[in-house]
Amino acid sequence: MTDNKSLTVVLASRNRKKIGEMADLLAPLGIRLLGVADFPEVPEVVEDGSTFAENAAKKASQTALATGHWAIGEDSGLMVDALQGRPGIYSARYSDPGATDERNNLKLQDELAGVPDERRGAGYVCSVVLADPTGAIRVTAEDRCRGRIISEPRGTNGFGYDPYFLIREYHQTFGELNSAVKQRLSHRARAFAKFIPEMMRLLRDS
Repeated sequence: MTDNKSLTVVLASRNRKKIGEMADLLAPLGIRLLGVADFPEVPEVVEDGSTFAENAAKKASQTALATGHWAIGEDSGLMVDALQGRPGIYSARYSDPGATDERNNLKLQDELAGVPDERRGAGYVCSVVLADPTGAIRVTAEDRCRGRIISEPRGTNGFGYDPYFLIREYHQTFGELNSAVKQRLSHRARAFAKFIPEMMRLLRDS
């Protein structure tokens, strides 16, 4: 890394909890992670891709061009087996365009009403993409974490569907797991484990 600017990477998100999770992953590497809320002039990216990877790439590229920094685009969501993969790429706005976590979870539970535990399998998916300051895509990675959707929320950690997403091996939801465990198990942590070495190689050489 040749200067202070190269130590700063912008995450194409305004979700403070998501930024916090990723900042924790990158801080030991000397990366200062900012969110697009730190750049008021940057417009919202329209997430009109058909996959998590397409949305992540669009967010990374447009944010890099708008800020002049390396940028990370991340798109993630929940895919429920009994719902044929829904909510999928619409996870953040599942209930309505101005969705809240509470309304999204209410809709999820409504759609799973009467579905037995053994058919409530689900997976969190995360795609993460790095764009250089010209908007060119330089790194892509994707991974997932399997679990089961329970009917009552447990825990206050995390965000989104986390209090309902049970990790069988730990008998705890993402809302209950401590951050150290979640940073090893989560879809986001697994995707970043693939992504970070490639990102660091590029930033060192830039």
